[in-house]
Amino acid sequence: MSIICTLLLLWAIALLARVIMSWFPVAPDGAMATIGGFLAMITDPVLDPLRRVMPTVRIGNAALDLSFTVLLFGIFILRGILCG
Repeated sequence: MSIICTLLLLWAIALLARVIMSWFPVAPDGAMATIGGFLAMITDPVLDPLRRVMPTVRIGNAALDLSFTVLLFGIFILRGILCG
């Protein structure tokens, strides 16, 4: 069970890293773009279905994607249940 707990924690860290990276501009040919692409590859399979179900919240001209928050809470709830 500890392997699952560790993998869920690593996946949550990857999700947080992707959120933080989305706040900053990244050159398309840089190392950060490669890291961002990897993070998108491992987080998008779960985020994309959530985005289709959850609407984006509009705050003036800005759009707030709540799928990250819901998924992160879900991961920590699942870790709490499985890892005690």
